[in-house]
Amino acid sequence: MKRLEVLELPAEEIAHQKALMHEFAAMENRPHTYCVVTYGCQMNAHDSEKLEGMLTEMGMTKAESRETADFVIFNTCCVRDNAQRRALGNVVWLKELKKERPELMVAVCGCMMQQKGMGEQILRQYPFVDLAFGTHNLYRFAQLMLQAVKSRCRVVEVLDEDEGSIPEDLPVRRSSPHHAYITIMYGCNNFCSYCIVPYVRGRERSRASARIIEEARALKADGVKEIMLLGQNVNSYGLDVEGEISFAQLLAQLDEVGIERIRFMTSHPKDISDELIDVIANSRHICHALHLPVQHGSNRVLVSMNRRYTREQYLARVAAIREKVPDMSLTTDLIVGYPGETEEEFEDTCSLVEAVGYDSAFTFIYSPRIGTRAADMPDQIPEEVSSRRIQKLIAVQKAITHRNYAAYVGQVHEVLVDEASRRDAHQMAGKNAYNITVNFPGSHDLIGQIVRVKITSAGESTLRGEKID
Repeated sequence: MKRLEVLELPAEEIAHQKALMHEFAAMENRPHTYCVVTYGCQMNAHDSEKLEGMLTEMGMTKAESRETADFVIFNTCCVRDNAQRRALGNVVWLKELKKERPELMVAVCGCMMQQKGMGEQILRQYPFVDLAFGTHNLYRFAQLMLQAVKSRCRVVEVLDEDEGSIPEDLPVRRSSPHHAYITIMYGCNNFCSYCIVPYVRGRERSRASARIIEEARALKADGVKEIMLLGQNVNSYGLDVEGEISFAQLLAQLDEVGIERIRFMTSHPKDISDELIDVIANSRHICHALHLPVQHGSNRVLVSMNRRYTREQYLARVAAIREKVPDMSLTTDLIVGYPGETEEEFEDTCSLVEAVGYDSAFTFIYSPRIGTRAADMPDQIPEEVSSRRIQKLIAVQKAITHRNYAAYVGQVHEVLVDEASRRDAHQMAGKNAYNITVNFPGSHDLIGQIVRVKITSAGESTLRGEKID
């Protein structure tokens, strides 16, 4: 059943939280410098920008390193076991630093904290952690921080997944003056058998389109040249709100705002509509780069994963995209070693990669996540088998990437310049419209500009070129 209205937090609650930020800033006996350590996806990166915005509003400044900060917060990911273990390992690393500096405050937040029982585990196993909270109460950060500093006691607050709501107008400290994230929706309803996201991010909750358009206009006025729309499945935007526009309609309206570049992720293949393809094909500002995670090439495995499309349906959507947008750059996510995966089924993934010809792919060995259906499945694949398979898959994709990138040589691309090379101050780097890094000789005054670059050669994961007038 569709909801009748957006689950937006009352403006009074956000005003209250901002008042607490100012109360914290007025305190003398408080941390004065911070370091935010981020793991995981772009959604987490944007959450960290919000944390930095709130910390700035709370009178704190960014430290040069975590070793020198008064307050260190880890914004964690739990999509794969390796990401979670890496985050916890770094948290433990601060235990020794805190022995030397007892006044140091340590916090843990994000998806890892939203897992069932993680709050209790933090209290039990990590006594040096002062503050912990989940994904649904990030907006209450100032309140929780104030409580921890005033009481000198540990504070842990993790809200249930059905308590998730949409906070608007939180302060944001963007990591780039010319790039910006816009979250258009939160949560996921798909429940893929291997994925923990619906359990830690909650159900789908779309922001009001008017709010999104308003934010985009403000970013344009602030000089932003590229926006990235975020959501676990952006294609299902608006389906949870009665009377809201579709994702394709939202894109069309954002295209009219006039920001030079619009990107979005992530798209679920089952929801790529003809309407969406047409909007991209007819737009002026939507980049011809689409991240379309297929996960696997075997129909049996796709059914087990609860992906709700077949190999044939996926390839048909790819064909429809390329018919309307011939130069579309496609990227994807791929999992090897899913429970029960046979050698033949793995080869199905390799052959699908060949058939699509992705510009690049993120490849992962299946990682069991407690609470998901796949974690309890029989026939878990031995590590040595998964490692062998992923090395072959990487080699297959590497050859395709090399072939695709070589085809760009001689073309002129518009590149949004991000930075100078760390190894050579006279070498600039930026992304073209296909989201591929392009390196070329240039000067620092080009950073933040969109320049024309003729591609002269291709590397393994980047392009090289020369700026032209």
